Parts: sequence; structure tokens; C-alpha cells
Amino acid sequence: MKRILLIVALLIAGATAQSQVLITLLLGDKLNSDNLEFGLEGGLNWSSISGMETNNLSRNFNLGFYFDLRIKNQWWFYTGVLVKSNLGVDKLTDTDLIKLGATKYTDIDGVPLMGDYSHQMKTFLVPALLKYKFKNHFYTEFGPQFGLVYKSWIEFQSDVDGKDAIIKEYNRDKVNRIDAGLMLGAGYTLLKGTGWTIGAKYYYGFVNTYKGIPGTKNSSIFLKLNIPIGAGEPTKKE
Repeated sequence: MKRILLIVALLIAGATAQSQVLITLLLGDKLNSDNLEFGLEGGLNWSSISGMETNNLSRNFNLGFYFDLRIKNQWWFYTGVLVKSNLGVDKLTDTDLIKLGATKYTDIDGVPLMGDYSHQMKTFLVPALLKYKFKNHFYTEFGPQFGLVYKSWIEFQSDVDGKDAIIKEYNRDKVNRIDAGLMLGAGYTLLKGTGWTIGAKYYYGFVNTYKGIPGTKNSSIFLKLNIPIGAGEPTKKE
């Protein structure tokens, strides 16, 4: 019952990815076997972009589904799609805004408005990782990750006279839609290797985030929770 309630909570949080997650729930118990694990992946990530003056990380929630396919013995191939995920950076400086050609907002007298600027990129993330599962239920993984940016904007948030104001300036034409890089991760599977998995991953991109601006690479730290759908049930029955 607890697992069902948590899955429902994740579905509500990932409303934008509703159809993909529903497919996972409907088919997960049919796809899981000794050589294939299928389920939900959710968590948090802290991302940044190199080559910028700011070094403030952008924190975002992510949700998707995954496949864990056995290659041989303790070697596995891990892939899937984070369908609700963001990359970006927080608290852009004036220098960053000029570099990105973004608007700096002022009042009618030309005085800059107080507030924070950030860059957010909604991105489909697809890992393709080689994983080794140790007998003590820890694992390590390494390999490429690919991203597809489908929405991008500079966001300005301000508190004016006690009222929150948010302005989005969309700029997808200024970013490279395809991202690619390397990922390294580790984690642990609960319940003697048959339950949920908790882990951490680090990603560093090799593609410039912005068109015509070299040295701007995406990077992100992920904390994740994997929930297999239907895995381990045949063992319980036995």
C-alpha cells in the first residue's frame, strides 16, 4: 500500500509527464524479469553552466522511467528517459545577461528592478550507462547521457510591494537543442537487491549550451530514487 501511495504522489508531481508514467505503471509488472527491471525514476538535480560569471546552482525536480537490462552476470545496461527534468543555472549576473542578450528589467525611470534572473531549460534526458552490480547490492555506473532541449527561457523573479512577479523571456533559438556528455554514478539497492534503489550521479556535458558562446557546458548532480514496478513479486510468491 505504501508503494502505491508513493507512486500516486509521483504521478501528481509529474503531471507534464502523465502519459509516459501511466505506460510505465500499466506495463511495468509485465516487463520485469530476472534479466530486465523496469520502473519509475524520480529525484532532484542541481545544475550549472560553465563559462558564466554566476556559480549558483539551479535546483529542480525530475521524473521519468528506466530500463535496467542484464548484459552478462553482474554487468547491466541502464537507460530510460527523464521526461520531466530541467537544466540551467541560477542568479545570473549583469555580465551573464549581456552575454546571453537577455533583457534587464527596469521601472519607468530606468532604475533596475530588484530580483533574481535564472536560465531554465526543460530537457528530455536519456542515459546509456554501463552498470556493475556488486554482490553486496551496491553498484557503480558510467557512460554517456543525451539531452533534447524542448523549452528554454530566462526567468526574472521579483517581489514588488509584497507581490511576486515572474517574467519569462523564451530563448530556445539561442541554445543548442542537443546536449551530450558523460555521467558517473553509484548507489545501493534496498531489501537485499530486490527493492527500491537510491543513488547519486554526476553529469558533465561536452556540447556548448549556447550557440556561438564557447566554453558553456551543462553539468548536474542528481540524487535519485528508482522504484521497480512489479519486480520481486514472483520471488515473494515462491
